[in-house]
Amino acid sequence: MDRWQGKIAVVTGASSGIGAATAKALANAGMVVIGLARRIERVEALKADLEGSAKNRLHAAKCDVSKEEEILQTFRWIEKQFGGVDVLVNNAATFIKTKLVDTDNSEKLREIMNTNVMGLVFCTREAFQSMKARSVDGHIVHINSIAGHSTALPNMNMYCASKYAVTALTETLRQEFKQEGTKIKITSISPGAVNTEMISQAMRDSGVPLLEPVDIAEAILYAVGTPPRIQVHELTIKPVGEGR
Repeated sequence: MDRWQGKIAVVTGASSGIGAATAKALANAGMVVIGLARRIERVEALKADLEGSAKNRLHAAKCDVSKEEEILQTFRWIEKQFGGVDVLVNNAATFIKTKLVDTDNSEKLREIMNTNVMGLVFCTREAFQSMKARSVDGHIVHINSIAGHSTALPNMNMYCASKYAVTALTETLRQEFKQEGTKIKITSISPGAVNTEMISQAMRDSGVPLLEPVDIAEAILYAVGTPPRIQVHELTIKPVGEGR
């Protein structure tokens, strides 16, 4: 992580779970981190928990990534205040239980796609433009899911579709970054079940093996910390004993 000391990282969905663990890990590793979240007070609380100089390297920004205009405003603010983006972690995602054949489910389905897919696309676009304009060989990390590689997950219909889109977008973006003449890296990290707010209490109580958010944060540090010649394109992480 030496080459990222003092560089700017943006983490979406930084208020809890994987996003919070990642924001903390990157700040502790020496990066200046802007944590994007709708619940900005949680990012501020996370900052208060950091020790030493890391506390001064974490900044909170209110942003709902399902809304393009908020993304544009936030990235303009980051450009003005911090000079640009060097690393982006697209972590923000939502899961809403519904059936595709249910009536009156339109808003739920749109929210999943707007957050999990379009938000990721727009944040990536803005980060890429910032990197390219400054000739920075940055790194973009998508927090994907095993749901982006298998549909054998009950009641996760549109969530699976959104994560399959992330899998496809990762390769498409890799090719576009190359076509644009850059060496910007892109990584998809696909965890199994992680102990976050998305996991129901019933699932926790069932004894199903779960990863912890810090496990994914450490994987992000590994991927981002690889030498310039290496791109970790896809990384799948499952807890020992997971059934799928």
